[in-house]
Amino acid sequence: MKKTLISASVASVLALASFGALAEGPSFYGRLDLAVTNTDSSTTLQGSTKGATIGESGTYLENNFSWLGVKGSEKVADGVDIVYQMEFGVDNTTNSGNTFNARNTFLGFKTVAGTVLAGRNDTVFKQAEGNVDVFGNTNADMDRLVSAQAGAGRSGDGVWYYSPKIADLITINATYLFDDNYEGTTPTSDSMYAVSATLGDKAFKEQNYYVAAAYNKAIAGVDAYRGVAQAKFGDFTVGGLFQHAESIVNDSRDGNSYLVNVVYKLQNGVNLKAEYSKDEAGFGSYFKNASGLTNAGTVSLDDVNVDQFTVGADYRLVKSTLLFAHYAHYEGDFKQAGVKTDLIEDDVVSVGVRYDF
Repeated sequence: MKKTLISASVASVLALASFGALAEGPSFYGRLDLAVTNTDSSTTLQGSTKGATIGESGTYLENNFSWLGVKGSEKVADGVDIVYQMEFGVDNTTNSGNTFNARNTFLGFKTVAGTVLAGRNDTVFKQAEGNVDVFGNTNADMDRLVSAQAGAGRSGDGVWYYSPKIADLITINATYLFDDNYEGTTPTSDSMYAVSATLGDKAFKEQNYYVAAAYNKAIAGVDAYRGVAQAKFGDFTVGGLFQHAESIVNDSRDGNSYLVNVVYKLQNGVNLKAEYSKDEAGFGSYFKNASGLTNAGTVSLDDVNVDQFTVGADYRLVKSTLLFAHYAHYEGDFKQAGVKTDLIEDDVVSVGVRYDF
């Protein structure tokens, strides 16, 4: 039944796209992103990678969050536009039949006072990262160390507010999730929300810098705050992120995460990238997979120490097509009841292509 409903929804997307070809309004878009990856221990591969077993080496075909969708806006009154988006993830490497999954899908209104959306969307805590995750949507995504569950995931049953740009510089944003829809799924009765403030331009079109601060309360069972900064200096772009996260069900589980990176654009259009990340919280997917702890997100630990180093490059062949490659190294350890345990190390090499339409 679920598969039938999703297929029907996708058919609706395609129908709307056809309509968009005849009239202004809906815009059909999508992405295909595939990579061939060799890994020493399979601890950082995309979750849907077929045949991968944690602790084993191998070469795999990875789907890096391919998707398709339709979005648009329409004036419904003076100063009021309706805005909408329906987006579905497409897993083009699976044989399980679960080809489609839910992504950002919402309906809302845009006015001079700001934009309000309702439905499913990335939390403003996640959106605050801007473009600082220079290896995003790959097996070197910062969520391998800095947890996507730390308020940074995609949430449904919520409302979002985005202020207009104040003084052409600052925006104030918020996410609120309806508590009753999550009853029994999160161990808290607290309100679940996230707020953020951004300064500058993450695309570097209006300003050559971007700064953000965000706070998450109880979404996905954690309280967290983060700061993000990125700036462009000629052919160099440098960025960094700091995050503190703590479990709302285990007072002993909290810690900081750090990330710094640099991108250098060569004259031939190739972008060279390097990044170092450190995590002391243990909420990321690498720690969960490499520690062997089935309850890694909530179990009491004395100390967590995770390091990641990534180097890579990408090249835009044409406007729609990006070629990319990277090497990432993961290692670390943790202490439980005073006993130190080393994490499974992983060395990962990926070569891929991304096509946007």
